Amino acid sequence: MKQKTRKRIRKMLYIFLFLIVGLTIGTVVFLQHPLFGKTPSRDRLKKVENSENYSDGKFQNLSETPDLTEGVSYTDIFKDMLFNKAEHAIPLDSIPSEKTNLIDRDTTENFIVWFGHSSYFMQIDGKKYLIDPVLTENASPIYGTNNAFKGATNYTFEDLPEIDFLLITHDHYDHLDYTTIKNIKSKVKQIVCPLGVGEHFEFWGFDASKIIEKDWYENYEIDAETLIMFTPARHFSGRGFKRNQSLWTSYVLKTKNFNLYLGGDSGYDFHFKEIGEKYGPFDLVILENGQYDYKWKYIHMQPDEVLKASKDLQAKRLFPVHSAKFKLANHAWKEPLEKITTLNDAAFVVPIITPKIGSLIDLNNPNQKFDYWWKTVE
Repeated sequence: MKQKTRKRIRKMLYIFLFLIVGLTIGTVVFLQHPLFGKTPSRDRLKKVENSENYSDGKFQNLSETPDLTEGVSYTDIFKDMLFNKAEHAIPLDSIPSEKTNLIDRDTTENFIVWFGHSSYFMQIDGKKYLIDPVLTENASPIYGTNNAFKGATNYTFEDLPEIDFLLITHDHYDHLDYTTIKNIKSKVKQIVCPLGVGEHFEFWGFDASKIIEKDWYENYEIDAETLIMFTPARHFSGRGFKRNQSLWTSYVLKTKNFNLYLGGDSGYDFHFKEIGEKYGPFDLVILENGQYDYKWKYIHMQPDEVLKASKDLQAKRLFPVHSAKFKLANHAWKEPLEKITTLNDAAFVVPIITPKIGSLIDLNNPNQKFDYWWKTVE
């Protein structure tokens, strides 16, 4: 009997070891997939290491920025994910949307079209910009683990015209999507991205001459009337196990007729006021408002902080994004839009625009109004 027991235990151990080895090999093989990109190397790595924002082997925020709020552990987050799930985190209904033709528009039009979350297309003063495009069903390296909401994916790469400038704020999967980038490669004339992110694009086959890669407070002059400024954000980066090997950024886009702030993901900090004083006022600021939690308050803003940041930036109008497409945090899907509009209706900090996915935002019409479309969706 004891011998049979020992054999059974030995067999279970062999099975367990086989599973561990198989899982390890599978993980190593999976991490070789090109979607993970590459960390900076050679001349790019030297440039990264010479940045004032790089120390101790990684990029740093302007202020100390813990991954989690004091007193919170990753165990707390996993418990919430398993046992304290927010109600209505995913809409029951289809997200309402429109379909604006982007290819055949008059080049004299100045407009923005939102694709949901943090992806949008802009045509300004005859130039076409695409920001953080994720035009797939998934915001994760593992297919099916973070599917887009029903109705939120009515745009594909085929709906895009040629892109003069592709702007990337940082390399997280919900902002830099490998499948989308691969499918629009032939349409992109120039890539604008923060330090280190260019390594991904070269690895994916883009010519280095197409990549404009800079540090905070460096500029890229497109022409005498158009300037892109790289400005700070309070966040982090990484597509693998090692974080902060590339920089994260926001942008100021100054053209002949407009002054825009294109905010990437960011926690609230003093940089908003500095940017507002240096480059504001802004005709429109685009700020992330969604996928927040008090457990990671330093890297994503709550709705009240978004309003505070828009005031710091001296915004004439605010467009809140980072919602209505993916579930990346433990709150109701419509909460970000409900909270920020309710707070603003009570205090009126700044005029807020709330377009549906695909609606045309007319930059020539500062008085354009949008409905609170999410109120009719369950």
